[in-house]
Amino acid sequence: MTAARDAEDRPTRPPLPTRLAAHPSVQAVLARRGTDAAVSPPAVIDAQWLRELCLAAGADDVAAVSLDHPDLAGERAYAQSALPGTRTLIAMAVRMNRDNCRSPARSVANQEFHQTDEQANHAARSVTRALQDAGYRALNPSVGFPQEMDRFPRERIWVVAHKTVAVAAGLGVMGLHRNVIHPKFGSFILLVTVLVDAEVSAYGQPLDYNPCIVAACPVGAIAKDGAFDALACTTHNYREFMSGFTDWAQTVADSEDAADYRSRVSDSENASMWQSLSSPPGYKSGYCVAVCPAGEDVLGPYLDDRRTFMDTVLRPLQDKKEALYVLPGSHAQEYARRRFPHKPVKEVTGGWHPPSKRSTSGDRETRTS
Repeated sequence: MTAARDAEDRPTRPPLPTRLAAHPSVQAVLARRGTDAAVSPPAVIDAQWLRELCLAAGADDVAAVSLDHPDLAGERAYAQSALPGTRTLIAMAVRMNRDNCRSPARSVANQEFHQTDEQANHAARSVTRALQDAGYRALNPSVGFPQEMDRFPRERIWVVAHKTVAVAAGLGVMGLHRNVIHPKFGSFILLVTVLVDAEVSAYGQPLDYNPCIVAACPVGAIAKDGAFDALACTTHNYREFMSGFTDWAQTVADSEDAADYRSRVSDSENASMWQSLSSPPGYKSGYCVAVCPAGEDVLGPYLDDRRTFMDTVLRPLQDKKEALYVLPGSHAQEYARRRFPHKPVKEVTGGWHPPSKRSTSGDRETRTS
């Protein structure tokens, strides 16, 4: 009686065209219908199973959050566009090696960023594959680059705001440096998100305190009152990414000849740009992450001897002689010249607006456009 009622409740499908119905793959799919192999996955994903899956894939922490969470109102349209039917966002954190990030040698720090980036992407892809194999629809956007550069600079280039999702899921709190601080691992994490079309049996809860303690920036993007100058940060830190590359290309186009170009761009800048074009691009500064002592795994040495912490972590970054890229007339320019007189300050357009007219020869040592 039950079987007959179930049969009555099934939707009636229109008959398939003869040639399609005779296809071996179609026949295999139809043969599986009504068998154990065709059983739908649970409507709600078990939170413990999901956590173990993510940790086994390479994540160091994980928490899920409903797309209906009030703090994710601005993400809903983007998530639904990326994966129609999204109901849950799975936030994962992957640890970075602290002393690599703190190294004044940018090659060491950048390799750590990119290696952890790849590990996070791999973990998210593995989780997505497992969810797919379990019968769910799932998608993992990139941790960072590559992103949707066809949108730049008119609109946001990221598919999902990993930081916003992680904070809503309870993986951490946004620090003064606008990076998420994990309660255990501190700032030394990268974030990735997996979208899935199902609910989870338990969701994470936002932290009720902020682990943030101190921050530093060579161009003064982080003010003492907590204000953040995003333009100053991106102009310097992303010098060899999107906007900085545009500025460099404008400099090439604006130069009269090779000698003029070389008066604007040093050999080391040329080599650094080449390196970023031929391998993963280099961040000019990650000092805000490097010096942050927040997080239970990180805080101990800072509490034990703050002077030694400053001398071994902060001072080498402050003392390093390196070019600081700033917009003309900006607060970042004034700050860099006043606070770090030993660091060359170079005025750039940042690629955010057309370059100014060619500067006089006397200015060319400090201008790249």
